[in-house]
Amino acid sequence: MTFNRFSIAALALTIAVVSMAVPASAQVQPGDVITPDNASKVEGLVSPGNFILVKQGMTMKIVPTGHLDWPPPYKDATERYSPQVSLGSDGELKSYVAGLPFPLVDANDPNAATKIMWNFQFRPLHTDDLDSRGVEAVSHRAGSANEVEHFTFGHLGSYNSVGRTEVAPMPLDPDVLKTGIASRSGAFPILEPSEMRGAGIVRQRSAIPGHDDAVWEYSSETRRLRRLPATELSDSFGVASDGTGGGTRSGGSGGATTYASTWDPDSAFGFSAKIEDYSYRLLGERSMLASVEAANSPAQPCASDGGRTVCPENWEMRHLYVIEATAKPRSAIGGNVIIPKRILYVDSEGWFITASDQFDNNGQLWKTLATFHAYRDRALPNSTVAIWPFKRMFETALVDEDITSGFSTVVYSPGPASQSDSLFVNMGAIDRNFFTPEKMVQEGH
Repeated sequence: MTFNRFSIAALALTIAVVSMAVPASAQVQPGDVITPDNASKVEGLVSPGNFILVKQGMTMKIVPTGHLDWPPPYKDATERYSPQVSLGSDGELKSYVAGLPFPLVDANDPNAATKIMWNFQFRPLHTDDLDSRGVEAVSHRAGSANEVEHFTFGHLGSYNSVGRTEVAPMPLDPDVLKTGIASRSGAFPILEPSEMRGAGIVRQRSAIPGHDDAVWEYSSETRRLRRLPATELSDSFGVASDGTGGGTRSGGSGGATTYASTWDPDSAFGFSAKIEDYSYRLLGERSMLASVEAANSPAQPCASDGGRTVCPENWEMRHLYVIEATAKPRSAIGGNVIIPKRILYVDSEGWFITASDQFDNNGQLWKTLATFHAYRDRALPNSTVAIWPFKRMFETALVDEDITSGFSTVVYSPGPASQSDSLFVNMGAIDRNFFTPEKMVQEGH
């Protein structure tokens, strides 16, 4: 099967039309403002976990469904390379070069869920590099507008060696052929709280099937760089040891610190675990609400729920794939992940995750994630450097709430008070040597 410019354009139009189809049972219309008083209007149009966020005060502004176009270089790469892509017997991706691996997904295909997740992995948001500066992660308890903790990171982002579409070397950084590292990501140095200033974490993803991500954590206080097991990436970042924070329910190193957060690195961008480490099942395709064309960039804390989410934001009907992701069994030595099952909601046009409900070892709903995206040619109205030659999608915020306690962490990218260029996507702002243990230690001193 081959694709030309007409077929890709027709596919995008088809998806746009489908995504605008609102089910007859939907009770929302553009112009509606959803508050706890009329939250029942969106029950069934958001994930069960996200519905709890609405009932506790997350205000939603319903807007008409828009169309999210891919960056032209990404479109070209999809047309050129997607016909050769396939799945191996264990669900591994074969013959991938760049662009969207599977432009056409048949819901009746027994491998549809795995293909959708590979599309998410190589989504058009940031194919080459991402450097988000001054990212803030702010935590609140239910019933209080006071911050429990406020993290600020100097850099949060990634560098991909595979699937590059806009910055040389393209479409492959030959470094992956020597090192076997497909991508590098990290969050460092911590700028606040002052007690953790200089600390950080980096991960390197192996291109070799069966190999765990390599993870390092740096403590500026002890000046110690240590290797972490990959399973700890699903543990909350800085959970309070006195039980007052969001709290993990089992294992991990979260209880060793006095800093409170619900956000775990594997939940960055909705899901950042290694695709091969999970089994996937397509639960269906649904027209649901998602926040994909933000009213505010930077996102702003929600006054009506004490800052536990962001609002008011634009929400629109989208065509979503609902995917059940279950962690594969690991060896006794490797340990188990903290979050064994996630329900992921994937936008069929932008291929990013719009929401995720997470379940504990007893199969009970534990945490919920909501992501907020924008579609613009710049992240901030007064940007002078980080301006793209076309509109592109990028994440403005992520809400991660423990619904059993109401404890919530909001990750802002960029921070709510940002005034200068702070989000650099596919601009070569960082190179392959940036998200490395050595660079993290250097930045932390």
